[in-house]
Amino acid sequence: MPSLTSLLNDRFALALEQSFGEEFTRRDPVIRSSQFADFQANVALPLAKELKSKPRDIATTIVANLDLEGICETPEISGPGFINLTFTPEFLASTLNQGTATEIESETSGARIVIDYSAPNVAKEMHVGHLRTTVVGDALARTHEYVGNTVVRQNHIGDWGTPFGMLIEHLLDVGIESETAKDISANPNAFYQAARAKFDSDEAFATRARARVVALQGGDEQTFELWERLVGFSRIYFNHIYSLLDVTLTDEDLAGESIYNDDLAAVCAELEEKGLARISDGALCVFPEGFTGREGEPLPLIIRKSDGGYGYATTDLAAVRHRVRTLRADRALYVVGTPQAMHFEMVFSIARAAGWLPEEVAVEHVKIGNVLGDDGKILRTRSGAPVRLAELLNEAVARAKTTLQESNAEFSPEEEAEVAQIVGIGAVKYADLSVAHDTSYAFDLDRMLAPIGNTAPYLQYAGARIRSILRKADGDAFTAAPIHLGEAAERDLSLAILGFSDVLAEVVAGSTPHRLCTYLFDLAQSFTSFYEQCPVLIAESAEVRDSRLRLSQTVLEVLEAGLGVLGIRVPERM
Repeated sequence: MPSLTSLLNDRFALALEQSFGEEFTRRDPVIRSSQFADFQANVALPLAKELKSKPRDIATTIVANLDLEGICETPEISGPGFINLTFTPEFLASTLNQGTATEIESETSGARIVIDYSAPNVAKEMHVGHLRTTVVGDALARTHEYVGNTVVRQNHIGDWGTPFGMLIEHLLDVGIESETAKDISANPNAFYQAARAKFDSDEAFATRARARVVALQGGDEQTFELWERLVGFSRIYFNHIYSLLDVTLTDEDLAGESIYNDDLAAVCAELEEKGLARISDGALCVFPEGFTGREGEPLPLIIRKSDGGYGYATTDLAAVRHRVRTLRADRALYVVGTPQAMHFEMVFSIARAAGWLPEEVAVEHVKIGNVLGDDGKILRTRSGAPVRLAELLNEAVARAKTTLQESNAEFSPEEEAEVAQIVGIGAVKYADLSVAHDTSYAFDLDRMLAPIGNTAPYLQYAGARIRSILRKADGDAFTAAPIHLGEAAERDLSLAILGFSDVLAEVVAGSTPHRLCTYLFDLAQSFTSFYEQCPVLIAESAEVRDSRLRLSQTVLEVLEAGLGVLGIRVPERM
């Protein structure tokens, strides 16, 4: 389905060329929704100074050359020079009749997008803090794929470093084939905490653990095999959580810190050769331009510690280089917590200076805010520990199941379990995605599962209700019927449907999945208004009935496609 704003921009480009000359062709106007019309174009005001003319006079000239015959009503000029545009019902209907509203035209398709998201730690349980990086990252991956981009997922798991010395030694103590070892795949925290307690209380164990780190970093074959066993146990756990969340990450997307080990020395050497890194207090540091401390002193990024070890900064620099050189990224998204903003700004600046990140490759830190409790603080258990993600998800499903049991709908046990899973998980994901990713929000299952308001259950119920309507109709009688827009509510609904392409373009450009949530909520509300004002199954004629059924079916297609892009399903019934 064509983008309405792209269509208007193309028409304005031609009008600008005819009005003021070829050099003005690509001065795209700012197209925005308006309370006065479907859209309002702001193109005259920005040109006023350049053309040394009054905005309204410029707008009048543009409108005189603006060919929107058969597309819009006669444009109107308002205020200092805004151009108001209202689509004709005939144009909206003919556009919908051309094909499915979920087939979009994208100007950005074909790009190669690398997305770093989720990033849990081996032998540690995923907590609520991992929810947002996983859900937002997956929604962005799905959206880019939907518009025709190639997505390379990078699950940058924490699978290397000093903790693995104590974890491997504890694995040997309990036995590689023991139930305690296998329990890592179900309860990784218990294993990690036992290893940590032993490391802190048993000096002999701590000595062995430190020696094991040296062996691991030195490439000792037996130690490496034990490390792989630990990673394997955690992989089972990760996949369980990803299955619960219905996200698209697989084992093939694992790209942990360990894969950059062989590159770290080369990264440091190259930065030294380029004159970007120097020794400071025994450590190798880079002082990227423009970054200063509180006293105005240059701020360092340590890439090799004074003891010769490497840290996150070195790994992240190696990752940037790898994602450009090997993965051939046109654009790289880092879906990581907001507190890491300064770190990534420095890493990206250094990578640019080193020539590893060419100007034509876009790189973006998709900042992720916190999940809060009802006290306004980061959500934690009463003991102060991070809330386990699996517990939250299981509770959401259980609450959804209780709600279904209290409703009038009759489900078989199997259907009840399936719908509860779809609704519960969908509610959690949507609540996360419906707020701007760089802001925090309070985790409230009652609000998330509410059947009214901007929630997944509200949208899912809208889809299920449309399915119910379509089941009562004869599918063959309306699936090919032409859409006619006789009522204002029908026209408003069609305009909402045709906004799908534009909102996807906005999500792709700005990494803003909450914009899609807002769009889908508005679409569902438009359908509700349409359904209340325009009888469907008991319409005044067969022609109107079939038109409204076809319009309802199109809404369902867009709802399913939009929620699908967010990683949320619509149950057959609720």
